Formats: sequence, C-alpha cells, structure tokens
Amino acid sequence: MMALPALYHYFRTPLPYAQTLALQERIHQLQLLQRRSSSHKDIFLLLQHRPVYTAGRRQTEDSVQDERSRLTNIGADFVTTARGGELTFHGPGQIVGYPLIDLSRTSPPVSVRDYVCRLQKALEIHLMEAHGIKHAPTDHTGVFLDANTKIASIGVQIRHRLTTHGFAINITREPIPWFDQVVACGLADVKAGSVGTVKGQAIDIHGEIPGLLGSLGRMLDRELLPMNPAEEGEVGEAIAAAEEDALRAGDWAKAPQ
Repeated sequence: MMALPALYHYFRTPLPYAQTLALQERIHQLQLLQRRSSSHKDIFLLLQHRPVYTAGRRQTEDSVQDERSRLTNIGADFVTTARGGELTFHGPGQIVGYPLIDLSRTSPPVSVRDYVCRLQKALEIHLMEAHGIKHAPTDHTGVFLDANTKIASIGVQIRHRLTTHGFAINITREPIPWFDQVVACGLADVKAGSVGTVKGQAIDIHGEIPGLLGSLGRMLDRELLPMNPAEEGEVGEAIAAAEEDALRAGDWAKAPQ
C-alpha cells in the first residue's frame, strides 16, 4: 500500500504556546469543514515552544491554580489544555510535533491506542537510528531511557477522528532545569533526560528534523512533503501568521528565574 500524502511545516523560531494552540484549533476546524468535500489535507507541525508549562485535562482546577502562580514567577507561561496527561514543560531545546491528521483515512480506521503506539514507536526509532540511544520498556506512555528517566512525552486529543496535540522529545539540555521545577506527567520518581545529556555533547536541534520526519512517515503511513504556506489557502495563512507571532514575541527566559 502506498503511503498517504501529508504536508509538514517546521517553525525555526520558538512559538508562544497559546498562539500555537489557536493555530491547531483553526486547522482542525478547516479540516472538519473541508472533509465534507474530501479536500482536507493531513498536516504535521514541528516546532519548539517558548518556555511554558501546560496542564492536561486530568488535573483539578485547584492544583492548576496553585502551580500557575509559582511557575509564571520563574519566567514561563502557563496554559491549561484539553490534551490527555498531566503537567509538563515545553521549551527551546525540545522538538514538539503536532500531527493534525484524519485517522479515518485508512480502512479500518486507526484506533486511538494504535495511533499513540505509532507515535511512541516513531520516537523510539528516531533515537536509535539517529543517536544509537535505546529506550527502556515501560507501562507508561512516552519514551524512557530507564525506569526513572523520561526523554519524550505524548498527549493527544482526538475529535471527529481528527487529531490535535501530539508529542515532545528533549534534544538539548535546555529543558532539563525547567523540568526540575515540577513533577512532570504526575510521575514523582521520574526525571527528564535529553539526547544531549546521553551523548555528552551539543546537539543541533534543527538537524533532528529530517530523521524525525522519516520515522513519523513510516510509522503513520504518510509521505511527508514540505508545505509552501503561500499555496495552502487559509491553512497557509494561519501558519504564516504564527510565524510572525513568533518573531514579534522577542526574547524569552533562558533558564528558570
């Protein structure tokens, strides 16, 4: 079976989380509308975020409020989301991937469980192929280096068989001090790891993109083609606007204050 075509866009400047959340929602609504005429396209967004802590739908409002004031005071944004999972961090040095795809394109449709497993496998493959890093088996969602070190997280939302949110994988050491401020993903005995920590050297985050796209394409059965936003109508306009938001946002905190 031939892989289904899909478009990808890589943002080279870290993006504010709230604007990226709005971008995902805009694309989701356009995909839902265009699906009526079977003209919707699967889209993969790859990016880094400005420092931000995000809460998932499993958390209570009281716990969110307690953390919000503390974490914004150290230089990060804080956003409550509808994805699965609990509190986590996103920021420079970490690649975040948002596959915005239609799980019903295949027959039979891809289940939610299978989709999450495919994302996880793609990250495991990338770590091994690009860096020779083996993952440790675990009952938890995400990719672990050992029982107490997590290098990648997954949290998705699926509505009308269309996916939003996705995964995050730590490439450089930059995210680690931010993760040290919280109990990420509700796992008290787990700390964050990164490719840079394992390899003991600086890693070019932009150089990770081709290999990561390759493993995602294989595991999700998609032929990933670079997007030209100027040719993609309202979707392209929304992506171009997000690029402008990233440039206007200026500098960000390089470490917790």
